[in-house]
Amino acid sequence: MIQPHIRCREEDVAEIVLLPGDPERVTRAAQYLDEYREVAFNREFKTVTGKYKGVPVSITSTGIGGASAAIALEELIACGAKKFIRIGSAGAVQKGIEIGDLIIVDAAVREDGASRMYVDSAYPAAADHELLESIRMNAQNMGIPFHVGVVRSHDSFYIDEEEQIMQMWSKKGVLASDMETAALFVVGRLRGVKVASILNNVVKYGEDVKEGIDLYVDSEKLASIGEENEIRLALEAAITI
Repeated sequence: MIQPHIRCREEDVAEIVLLPGDPERVTRAAQYLDEYREVAFNREFKTVTGKYKGVPVSITSTGIGGASAAIALEELIACGAKKFIRIGSAGAVQKGIEIGDLIIVDAAVREDGASRMYVDSAYPAAADHELLESIRMNAQNMGIPFHVGVVRSHDSFYIDEEEQIMQMWSKKGVLASDMETAALFVVGRLRGVKVASILNNVVKYGEDVKEGIDLYVDSEKLASIGEENEIRLALEAAITI
């Protein structure tokens, strides 16, 4: 059966799926595969399937936010996928995290709305342990700069109290902010699949979010290196376990 949003069938999707937000990142990530074909592109959901070192891998974009990411994850699970690694971007919430540094997420603060539609906010948003450890070990072996810890997943950059909220979470040791990880962790855990998240830092703490995103879109060198690193790392980690 074809899935209504991602427009994929079971035979289109590998058991391993990388999850960027941006459809254009699907195209860039696909260049690291040995071979690939475009399966579908509907709305924000673009999917390619190929092989990495002989192992079948799919890459599907999730769009922006937890609601869109949850739809993609649910439909990919319905197609038989079992291991997922988000390859996204984030803004640092701590000083000392540089542009292009990777954040390997072990858990996420659930400030999104999508995950709360599934289960009470007391339920944790945590990465799959095996995937997390594979990512950490591969990052170490590859010599990639990384941080491991908690991120905050939220639903808007433009609320009036954003600066105060960021300062509060910074004091609590949160490393960075994104918009999708918490929803992916919660839905994945509830559905019994493995989910992890690697985030490329594109905004240093205390700098303007719009400026940082603009630099990223313009292929600013360090952010581009970070994207390359997270793609290579995700592929290596996914096929290690």
